[in-house]
Amino acid sequence: MINNSDDITNRLEEEPPRYAVLVNDMLNDFIHGSLRSERANFIIPQIRLLLSIAKQNKIPVFYCNDEHLANDPELKLWGDHAMKGTDGAKVIEELEPSSDDHIIPKRTYGSFDGTNLEVLLKSTYNGKGANALVITGIHTHICVKHTVYGAFIRGYNIIVPKDAVNAFTEEDHRRGLEYIRDNYGASIKKTLNVVKNLKV
Repeated sequence: MINNSDDITNRLEEEPPRYAVLVNDMLNDFIHGSLRSERANFIIPQIRLLLSIAKQNKIPVFYCNDEHLANDPELKLWGDHAMKGTDGAKVIEELEPSSDDHIIPKRTYGSFDGTNLEVLLKSTYNGKGANALVITGIHTHICVKHTVYGAFIRGYNIIVPKDAVNAFTEEDHRRGLEYIRDNYGASIKKTLNVVKNLKV
């Protein structure tokens, strides 16, 4: 007879989710400016809903925003965008952060790379730290994907609302979702299903 008592004990000892919401690059240049994508407009209502529910439940929100300098490597590929100090690097008006939200400037695709995001996540919930990240924004196959990777290697549970992320094309979006699901174990759900459980 197989003894499953250890598995049962482990499940009982699992901590309840302590959520944080990450909003990637919902900036003027990505929605209206130099790297604009009309598909980005489709996810604004879902992100607004997530933020509303998060704030009602005192769930911390992190805006992870490109804020580039002239020598950043990705500018060679994408051209100037979200340059530090410009209007293009500001969060769009529809999703404007509140004074309680955290702003994470980043210079690469991944929101953990070269930033203080992990330190701030660990400081939430009276020092217990967030352990489940709801990751939203632009672009599914680039910055969202690299941010999910950063969360994966740090041991976070990852939820990606598939209608609160998007990319330049449907193919880019679909491939991005499949990759982060298959390789990083992200839970891919619709926003309405995510908000049902978004409580602490």
